[in-house]
Amino acid sequence: MNDKTTDPVEKMPEEEKVSRHFIEREIDKDLRDGVYDNVHTRFPPEPNGYLHIGHAKSILLNYGMAQEYGGKFNLRFDDTNPTKEKIEFVESIKADVQWLGAEYEDRLFFASNYFQEMYEVAVKLIKKGKAYVSDLPAEKMREYRGTLTEPGKNDPDRDRSIEENLDLFERMRAGEFADGEKTLRAKIDMASPNINMRDPILYRVSHMAHHNTGDAWCIYPMYDFAHPIEDAIEGITHSLCTLEFEDHRPLYDWVVREAEYPHPPRQIEFAKMYLTNQVTGKRYIKKLVEQKLVDGWDDPRLVSISGLRRRGYTPESIKKFVDLCGISKSDSSADFAALEYCIREDLKPGCKRMLAVLHPLKLIIDNYPEGQVEMLEADNNLENPELGKRQIPFGRELWIEQDDFMEEPPKKYYRLFPGNEVRLMYAYFVKCVGFDKDEDGNITAVHVTYDPETKSGSGFTGRKVKGTIHWVHADSAVKVSARLYENIIDEEKGVYDENGDLNLNPHSLTVCEAYVEPELKEAKPFDRFQFVRNGYFCVDYKDSAPGAPVFNRIVGLKSSFKLPGKKK
Repeated sequence: MNDKTTDPVEKMPEEEKVSRHFIEREIDKDLRDGVYDNVHTRFPPEPNGYLHIGHAKSILLNYGMAQEYGGKFNLRFDDTNPTKEKIEFVESIKADVQWLGAEYEDRLFFASNYFQEMYEVAVKLIKKGKAYVSDLPAEKMREYRGTLTEPGKNDPDRDRSIEENLDLFERMRAGEFADGEKTLRAKIDMASPNINMRDPILYRVSHMAHHNTGDAWCIYPMYDFAHPIEDAIEGITHSLCTLEFEDHRPLYDWVVREAEYPHPPRQIEFAKMYLTNQVTGKRYIKKLVEQKLVDGWDDPRLVSISGLRRRGYTPESIKKFVDLCGISKSDSSADFAALEYCIREDLKPGCKRMLAVLHPLKLIIDNYPEGQVEMLEADNNLENPELGKRQIPFGRELWIEQDDFMEEPPKKYYRLFPGNEVRLMYAYFVKCVGFDKDEDGNITAVHVTYDPETKSGSGFTGRKVKGTIHWVHADSAVKVSARLYENIIDEEKGVYDENGDLNLNPHSLTVCEAYVEPELKEAKPFDRFQFVRNGYFCVDYKDSAPGAPVFNRIVGLKSSFKLPGKKK
């Protein structure tokens, strides 16, 4: 057990006790009852892929509980399966955990560093008559295991002597047997209603190098055996895990009990975080990566933590989202729109609002002096005066959005069309007097005249217009790539087709040749901006170059999400 700390429950105001989630209540009770005198948690990822948004919930929960109770938090890699693990995944997970703000400092551990102690626990179980070496091949073992309605059958090797089991297990360790030839099984109960307790495998033979231990071992512990031992070794008090491990809890308790650890950890399960119409399974993401259907594990269309970071999401937005979803025992799904709401709320007060045209169309002000350029004043963020103002160039030729002009507009279309007048943001009223087309009938330029009396900020009140459009100065604008994202899943068809394959959206990525204000030329990776009327954008860290930023759209401006308890 770790050092005793002050019981935070005694100091907690009544109103806070009422709103505490079930894990906090369980921890409160354990501290009051003296089961533990502190709180020690861990996040235990397997380094067999990149983390996704669901893992963020576990990271923030485990770290949050340690922080709340003044305890300790470990980052520990459950690296007991060398067939799927890579250093690349270890490094990516460390980066994700640090980015989310879960500080582990010198508390970084690897399960593989405990292989010797795990081996000794296995020997101890054999000596207690609680484990035996089995010759059953995998298919026979499945046959002997039974079903949910029928008990299993005893392994023919179940009654081997302790001496024979010790000898065979030592020979397994020495490398005498081929992969799959022998296993070490717990001796529990083949008739147990919980299939996990029907003599589960503790060790298997695998002649494969490990990323951390090299060729030192040719037998590796199974997760259900290794995990409780790791927790016990590290002094974990509350082993917080997702609901699929609830049926494994009796085995978790059996291992730490039979291993005779003096202060066994307690496993508590909580519901996973599911996102509707999103790809979170490592197997599916790995397939997308290997087939080059996405740009790696950090593709901004994925809800991997590295993908969300690359797209421009912030740690604060993900924390807000996790808090919004809450901690419960019941599985439920969250809409991706809730995550989008959280990033908008986080970015809104601090982002500069810049001018950018994603689908450019030339606008020519026929009566504006040729060659003249004037500087206009623009607010960086009307809701945050502390961000100040900036100067933007304006001249005779501009770029506007293609959908800000229509030759034959529908009703209630208030932007540019022949004869209509609008305001150019921060600038003047302009009236459409004509347009040019190419030989295919495509509009190539719009002609307007401007009224110099209507300059923004001049106090002009002579008339009003219903539409305002944004623009950039054609001669000084910077040409950049802007990436627009949709869900990688075709939401109308659902996540999977009848064969279990992903229904991919062919329009999940659109790349625009856009024009932006000159100031944005020097934007650095992970700089974030609001592009007026087009959404929030982040500079891509991977594909941008000095003076040539690539912008990823984080999220659009409009939200369909309704915050619980609030009116839209």
